[in-house]
Amino acid sequence: MPNVPATSALPRRDQIRREAARLFAARGFLGVGVDEIGKAVGISGPGLYRHFAGKDAMLADLLIGISERLLEEGRRRAGGGDGPVAALDALIGGHVDFALDDRDLITLHDRELLNLKEEDRRTVRRLQRGYVELWVDVVRQAYPPLADPTAEPVARAAVHAVFGLINSTPHSVGSNPGQGERSGQSERSGQGERSGLQRDGMAALLHTLAHGAFAAAANAAAAGAQPPGATSATD
Repeated sequence: MPNVPATSALPRRDQIRREAARLFAARGFLGVGVDEIGKAVGISGPGLYRHFAGKDAMLADLLIGISERLLEEGRRRAGGGDGPVAALDALIGGHVDFALDDRDLITLHDRELLNLKEEDRRTVRRLQRGYVELWVDVVRQAYPPLADPTAEPVARAAVHAVFGLINSTPHSVGSNPGQGERSGQSERSGQGERSGLQRDGMAALLHTLAHGAFAAAANAAAAGAQPPGATSATD
C-alpha cells in the first residue's frame, strides 16, 4: 500500500477527492487514469466505483463542490453585519485563503471546466455567476463611486481582475516553514520552492493588491472613465 500520510486520516471518499485533485492538477484530467487514482489512496481502480461512478463524476464532484463552497462561504462572509468595507475585506480574505491553501483545486477551477459534461458545466457556471454577483454587490457598496449605475461595468471588470490576480499568484508561492499539512501539499505539487515569498506574506500582499485594484476602479469611475471596449449611450 502506498504511503499517503496526508490523506490516511480522511474518510475514503475525501481521500479520493484530494488525490484526484492533485493528479488532475499535475497532469490534467485526460492524463490521469482511474487505476492511478486508486493506487494513490491504496485501493484498486475498480474499488473507486464504490465511491464515484467514474472519472467524470470525480471531476464534477470537485468542480461543483468548489463553486458551492466559494458561494456558501462568500455569502457567510458578506453577511457578517459589520458594514460593506468589512464584508469586502472578509470576501478577499476568504478567496485568498482558498487560493493559497487549495492550489490543486484552483488549478482545476481555472483549467478543467471544459472537460465537464454539459449539465455539470451549466451548474458550475450558475454557481460562479452567483459568486461574481455577490462580489460586485459588495464592492459597489464598499466603494461609493462604483454604486452609480454607469459604473457597474467598471466594478464587474475589477472583480474579474481581482479573481485573476488571486487565482494565478498561488502557482508561484512558497510555503511557510512548519506549515505541516499545507507544506506537504505544496511539496507533492512541486510548488514549494518557486517564490521567495512565504504563504502568509503572499496572503498579505494579495489582500493589499485586491483593495488597491478596487480603489483604482473607484477612482476611474469617479473620473468618468469607462472600461476598455465600452461605448457610451450616445455612440
